[in-house]
Amino acid sequence: MKRLGSTLLALSLVAGAAYAYRMDLLLWGLGKIVPLRSPVGPHVEVAWSTPLRPAPDPARPNIVLIVADDLGWNDLSLNGGVAGGSVPTPHIDAIAAEGVNFVNGYSAHSSCAPSRAALMSGRYPTRFGFYYTPTPPGMLQMVAALAKRQADDGRPGIITHFDNPDGAVPDYAFMGMPAQEVSLAEVLAAAGYHTVHIGKWHLGRANGMAPHEQGFDESLLMASGLYLPADDPGVVNSRQDFDPIDRFLWQGLQFSASFNGSPAFAPGGYLTDYYTDEAVRVIQANRERPFFLYLAHWAPHTPLQATREDYAALGHIELHRERVYAAMIRALDRGVGRVMQALVDNGIDDNTLVIFTSDNGGAGYIGIDDINAPFRGFKIQLFEGGIHVPLLMRWPGRIPPATVVTRPAHHFDIFTTAAAAGDATVDHSRLDGIDLLPHASAQRPGQTTHERLFWLNGHYQVMLEQGWKLQISERPPATWLFNLNEDPTEQHNVAAAHPQRVQAMRSALAEHAAQQAPPAWPARIETPLQVDRHGALPWDPEGEYIYVVN
Repeated sequence: MKRLGSTLLALSLVAGAAYAYRMDLLLWGLGKIVPLRSPVGPHVEVAWSTPLRPAPDPARPNIVLIVADDLGWNDLSLNGGVAGGSVPTPHIDAIAAEGVNFVNGYSAHSSCAPSRAALMSGRYPTRFGFYYTPTPPGMLQMVAALAKRQADDGRPGIITHFDNPDGAVPDYAFMGMPAQEVSLAEVLAAAGYHTVHIGKWHLGRANGMAPHEQGFDESLLMASGLYLPADDPGVVNSRQDFDPIDRFLWQGLQFSASFNGSPAFAPGGYLTDYYTDEAVRVIQANRERPFFLYLAHWAPHTPLQATREDYAALGHIELHRERVYAAMIRALDRGVGRVMQALVDNGIDDNTLVIFTSDNGGAGYIGIDDINAPFRGFKIQLFEGGIHVPLLMRWPGRIPPATVVTRPAHHFDIFTTAAAAGDATVDHSRLDGIDLLPHASAQRPGQTTHERLFWLNGHYQVMLEQGWKLQISERPPATWLFNLNEDPTEQHNVAAAHPQRVQAMRSALAEHAAQQAPPAWPARIETPLQVDRHGALPWDPEGEYIYVVN
């Protein structure tokens, strides 16, 4: 296959939506947006490489990491299920039934890019200045302009820092995980693995930060985020006019992919199914050598688009946007099932470690009830709804079926776990993650995983210590302390009853923050979001809210 060079960029939103094409945006009047899109060529079939001869070490396990985007805790039927549990996810559930369910799995951040930086580095992303979701110049100004045009319902205004004196904002291509960070793909490649990336990246596109420059031998990149062209006869769309971000998405996104830096071309079908098709082809091509497949699905991230077939199968769901969303979950689960079946069909099922997670919790701006039930909060917030995510692993013969681990597990543990499974050499002194396999196989029943975990989002900071979770905020001034051991859904703020614990945790949080690198680019916007009300509901003047920073 002919491989062409590319300078495509990615565009992402404060809500974590990612684009990966170069755009020039003109702001006319009061927020009118005119996107000038990049050209997208016809579909090109990827010619995945195959080994010249079988690998000399066939016992080395394959590793498949599947990451969903904005998957709500309640989207999986093992946690309740979307649309009141009426849309089962049997294939994803089977990973837990046949392996281990880390029921207290945590994302590294409440938005996509920093979480993915932790997955790929095995470290707190703040250690290398990755605090915020990358956005190109002009993007957030337009989101703010659109938000100001919404009807005034009494909510606090957006705070902007577009003239931030703390540092210039680099071009989007230079906002990502620095090339000197050692990626999971790099350590596995050094251990003899063939490494493949499919889907979303969102960790930079220049200075050696693109996936095919960060250790992936082959990378089929999500070059933009339409699942199908909006006017495709096979797609059903749902537009959320109440959400300014969604309005921008529909104007800006394209149906586009690229391979190892090639110019953009049209994907070969509905995006979730296309990524699944290509993952199945990768498994077949690499069945005779150890491989690492990072399958980074876009689903169920907005814009909400489903195939007409999946939508038609869910006629019992009355709310249109919920039906489209549920159909997207259906496609995601079907895709996971096809990947798992491909492992069986190629005779490598028993020698493959499969890991499934989501980059963060479900988004409130899609306007669907109970997206993260029973947890409070949404994506972009550090309440459990924003960071408590599925984390499932399956490895026959190594992980006993139906294992449940209640101790905290974190995104950066996936790096260390995969490296250990692949017998890769890593510098543990630099890593924050731990190997979860001994815990999954019940070899350490009396030991904890992490004594403390931290999340930093500007003035909004969080610490978890032995089940006690402290959240502090400057805007509005707030201190929340929850005992998750007794109150896992954060209903009862007990800060006033435990002043000494609050102070000790504040000190530990400040000490951790002081050890991190300064932000690689400055924050530019602070958005008020209510904890208990999704984006389709009017602002509740009595409800708790938080300013989230990006």
